[in-house]
Amino acid sequence: MKALYYGIIPLKTVKVCHFLEVLDELNRLHIEFVSFREQLDTGGPLGRAVVVIISAIAELERSLIVERVRAGMRRARLEGRHIGWRPLDVDHAAVLRHRAHGQSISQIAKSFAISRASVSRVLKQAQSPCSKGCLQSLPQLQENRQPSQKVWV
Repeated sequence: MKALYYGIIPLKTVKVCHFLEVLDELNRLHIEFVSFREQLDTGGPLGRAVVVIISAIAELERSLIVERVRAGMRRARLEGRHIGWRPLDVDHAAVLRHRAHGQSISQIAKSFAISRASVSRVLKQAQSPCSKGCLQSLPQLQENRQPSQKVWV
């Protein structure tokens, strides 16, 4: 039996070992893999060798791309450039004031030009008992501790 495909799966996204496992499974089931577009028939040893070579070259190209991206990010860090999303620049106290005055999360998001998720995150951080600097924000903990106890901040 033959399995006819119009074109091979884009080999850039598939690792060689995974693709070869699929071919081995097809061979074990006595099914030949035939690609119409690439004119490739894995029924014989030459077709299988061509698939292995093409897959190896595609995996090498993918690895080189990953390596170049990592090198570029490393260089950017050394040059002091920011990588990734910029930190949210919003007045947390103002967001909390707006919420205390009864505004909805959507209204606050519109007034500060940020997403609803960002507003929710600010509100959640304000309610969280273990947010950064929580020992300074809870003075009763400072009053109740014994002089010999250590407080980790």
